[in-house]
Amino acid sequence: MILAASLVVAAAIVWAALQIVAQLRAAREESSRARMLALIELFAPARADTQRDPRAYLVWQPVAAIARQLFPAESAALDRAAGGTFPFTAADLQAAHAQWTADWLAWERAHDAEYKVKAAEVAAAAPPDVARGKLDAVENEKLDRYQRRYADYVRIAKALQALQSEPR
Repeated sequence: MILAASLVVAAAIVWAALQIVAQLRAAREESSRARMLALIELFAPARADTQRDPRAYLVWQPVAAIARQLFPAESAALDRAAGGTFPFTAADLQAAHAQWTADWLAWERAHDAEYKVKAAEVAAAAPPDVARGKLDAVENEKLDRYQRRYADYVRIAKALQALQSEPR
């Protein structure tokens, strides 16, 4: 009788331990799903921001790298679900660099056209002896604005290229 009671108690203890293990496993899985959802919610605005402005990658990609380092299992699961590196793929970064360059070229053309119009207006409105000085001022303004914008373009372009070469 004591043996039977001991077996019943042992079986109950094993059953309870299995139930506890199952509950702990379920809690871990739920916690992991909650972290994945939090990562998706965190990076949803990042996807929109980077589509609007390639410079946003310079803010969001380091945050993504930290999140990937802190939550490697969740990041791997999100990568599998997204079919690439979550939240930004290498193709996303390449497209951002290409967009940044295209935006620069469009700005450069518009800038040149704007200052051609300014120069023509100055030349048409002023006598030749006065026009030369005003045209020089317009040309200096054009060059100064171009140099400032070009420095910004180069800085951002190099930073986007650096993001592409980082390990993913």
